[in-house]
Amino acid sequence: MPPPAHSKSLSVRVPASTSNLGPGFDFAGLALSVFLDVRIVEVARTHAHEFRDLSGAARDWPRTSDNILLRAFEHARVELGVEARAFVFSAHSEIPVARGLGSSGAAIAAGVLLANALARESVSSERLCDFGHAIEGHPDNTSASITGGCTLAIPRDDGTLRVLRQPLHPDLGFAVAWPNAMLSTRAARSVLPREVSFADAIENPRRLAALLEGLRSADPELLHLGEHDRLHVRHRLALIENGAAALSAARAAGAWLATVSGSGSALFAIGPHARMQAVADALKHELGGDAGAEGRVVQPVLDAPVVQRV
Repeated sequence: MPPPAHSKSLSVRVPASTSNLGPGFDFAGLALSVFLDVRIVEVARTHAHEFRDLSGAARDWPRTSDNILLRAFEHARVELGVEARAFVFSAHSEIPVARGLGSSGAAIAAGVLLANALARESVSSERLCDFGHAIEGHPDNTSASITGGCTLAIPRDDGTLRVLRQPLHPDLGFAVAWPNAMLSTRAARSVLPREVSFADAIENPRRLAALLEGLRSADPELLHLGEHDRLHVRHRLALIENGAAALSAARAAGAWLATVSGSGSALFAIGPHARMQAVADALKHELGGDAGAEGRVVQPVLDAPVVQRV
């Protein structure tokens, strides 16, 4: 249902996401407790959207119509048949840009969720994931940010998505860290091979099976076996200064799985709750804690974002 006539302000809090999780390339995503907050207020004095009060990692966002939040909002608005109106957008983001933690995916999620809240008849989260996929070009980050939890996004023959929820064992702890240096998705994709060997094509599904069962059961050996990837990790890791040393340090500190988050430059780890602060600290230290690197223990965000009417 649309908001009541007197309600002209909507807000939503959307989680960041890590993706791929090793062998789950362009498939697996996990919503994490690093957030983007967006608020929109309807205005009558203009026909164009405006940005105001951009803070945190959002302070350097472009304020033009090609901003990905606006693009997502407008894409969903048109698809949903929502009447065109002008809004003032405000945003505060904790999600670092170009670090492989789904900053653009979270912005897309916020845009489509807000447009959906304005629709006369809202659509399913899976349909919103279709919108996200159309805008982003890969479904893992947007699906996790739209639905929460750990998602497995599978394109159907007609281009729509089937989004599955992957169980996560409550004994699993999570940590992320990122250096001061950005790494754009375009640059990270540019180093990927055009072809892979038959041996690599065989090995990745094996590792993915171990990963998924390890996430469900919190089996340390399966998570360790499931971190290994033959498609993208080694190529992207070479672009992250001290990245390999950081992953080794995380494992030495107690991580069961340690890998590149998304396209990088962030790194992501899974292990027992009691060891995750040490793991986060180890990642941060190797990535350059004295040079602006950050590391933190994070929680999985299991529930879908809810649009609030203010």
